[in-house]
Amino acid sequence: MQGEMAKARRRGLNRLAPLRALLMAAARLYYTRIWGMDIDPSAKFSLSAQFDRTFPIGVHVGPNSYVAFEARVLTHDRTRGLYLHTRIGANCFIGGRALLLPGVEIGAGSVVGAGAVVTRSVPPGSLVAGNPARVLRAGIDVGAYGRFAGADATEAALATAGLT
Repeated sequence: MQGEMAKARRRGLNRLAPLRALLMAAARLYYTRIWGMDIDPSAKFSLSAQFDRTFPIGVHVGPNSYVAFEARVLTHDRTRGLYLHTRIGANCFIGGRALLLPGVEIGAGSVVGAGAVVTRSVPPGSLVAGNPARVLRAGIDVGAYGRFAGADATEAALATAGLT
């Protein structure tokens, strides 16, 4: 197996990955077929992520994107009478407990930090965080699911050192 990088061992809930994949497929089917949301088949999301069902056709999640635990994607604002489309582009990562407000667009290859409150659209290839979310870095290079280019090497170094 020359050329393969060491990987972190599957521990905890990661050992239940096949069951999780089955549950996620069922949830995707529920969101797309019952509610009419636009969630790409290659997109992944935590089972605790919440997609707005008040205006469900306004939810759009692009290919190879990931929405982490307890993140919320809103498409309506009842107080202002807004019902808008909220879009997550391809190869994006939405951090845990992040909040995307109605009408924002997350550009392709962007990463939204945990707990960020995204009030404006995010340009492609950006790292945003904070409340309200601000661009911390532009021109970032990510792969599928918003994984940084050097993440595999970092994981391999930690695994080789026995730290995972």
